[in-house]
Amino acid sequence: MSWNPYLEPGCPDAVGVDAIETLIVPRARDLGDFEVRRALPAPRRQMVGPFIFFDQAGPAEFVTGKGVDVRPHPHIGLATVTYLYRGEFQHRDSLGSNQIIRPGALNWMVAGRGVTHSERTSAETRKAPHGLFGVQTWVALPEREEDAAPSFEHHPKDALPTLEAEGALLRLILGAAYGARAPASVFSETFYVDAALDPGARLPLPDEHEDRGLYIVEGAVTVAGQTFEAGRMLVFRPGDSITIGAGDAGARLLLLGGATLGGPRYIWWNFVASSRDRIDAAKEAWRRADWGKGLFDLPPDDRDEFIPAPLPTVLPVK
Repeated sequence: MSWNPYLEPGCPDAVGVDAIETLIVPRARDLGDFEVRRALPAPRRQMVGPFIFFDQAGPAEFVTGKGVDVRPHPHIGLATVTYLYRGEFQHRDSLGSNQIIRPGALNWMVAGRGVTHSERTSAETRKAPHGLFGVQTWVALPEREEDAAPSFEHHPKDALPTLEAEGALLRLILGAAYGARAPASVFSETFYVDAALDPGARLPLPDEHEDRGLYIVEGAVTVAGQTFEAGRMLVFRPGDSITIGAGDAGARLLLLGGATLGGPRYIWWNFVASSRDRIDAAKEAWRRADWGKGLFDLPPDDRDEFIPAPLPTVLPVK
């Protein structure tokens, strides 16, 4: 669909650099076959709107027979958002879902009171050399949804709204922005946008959301006269009108944010909750490994192994 982002070409920035509340340089972790860069949670900023976790996976290349094998593991109190630029994952969960995730599609798994899933490279893809590049985020659930039944939605690339303006192509992954709404069910005010900008193109951030940030996937952008390279997350001061300018090579961005939640959150391993008691209960349930009898089960067709729980460390989200 066509789109007018209410921005005149060449409009100068109307804000100073102090409109950037936080600049996050992700921490890199080597997982053996590929690298993960974690932007959220960060020491100075644990959340952007309801987004509480943000990992860039890759870019990575695999030889024939190799791939990703994230064994079954549990979640509570959050929804996972998997979005790929290259490659694929096979998602399997304790609800019985078995879904191949491909570039441009949305995989949206709501953990609620408890769910288990695995993410692996499919047997078909392992038959030849292949690559992987994508982002996984977690969206923390409002307190009223923490005990909800888990659910799963998959929306293919062509089901997500696309918006075009001069030099900009946007795909709305989740929530609402720029007058469009994505099909996945969300539980609080949210927006998550894949933005591809031509060299020199300009893009305003949606201004109806309380908390807003962006992650530079590729290329570079300018904000308030400063240039920021790929692999950086910017979080903006609420209420300012923000315009992003793409660099000489263009830019690929993820825009994210929404309303802040009504209270603090705690994180332990793969669990997010509004209280330590919820995390302690989930921790003990996973360690009991009484699959199908308590809080957790394993995916029906991926039951031969699972990730054990680590030693506990609970971090408050500020």
